[in-house]
Amino acid sequence: MKRFIFIIMMLIPAFLFAQEPAGVIKKMTGKAQIISSNQTIQAKVGSNIYPNDTIITEADSSIGIIFQDDTLLSLGPNSKIIVDRFVFDPNNKNYSFVTKMSKGTAVFVNGNIGRLSPKSVKFETPLATLGLRGTKFAIKVDE
Repeated sequence: MKRFIFIIMMLIPAFLFAQEPAGVIKKMTGKAQIISSNQTIQAKVGSNIYPNDTIITEADSSIGIIFQDDTLLSLGPNSKIIVDRFVFDPNNKNYSFVTKMSKGTAVFVNGNIGRLSPKSVKFETPLATLGLRGTKFAIKVDE
């Protein structure tokens, strides 16, 4: 009985602090991977994206992600991006959306974070950091 109680007590923090997904894959062609907590999984429509996840598309692949705040992100072939930070907490007016793209192509359409707190949205590349004040942009990052 003590062992059972110990196991339950160990699991409670995992349930209390389970991380909410930042977004979900809505469209996909070809193959892509998600690196999450040092594990690589095959991406598919319906896969959740979490803060600190890396998304990698292969040649002839594309992926479309919708985030909790209705931000849209589309990645083209041979792309690699990290969802570095994602916080959407309107009740406490806490917002942050930071991505780091190291290669490939992307189209980004701002959602509610960009409308409610434009300074909280950043798109980083090896050569520049974009602070988003508009609603959408397209970018290509060469290796």
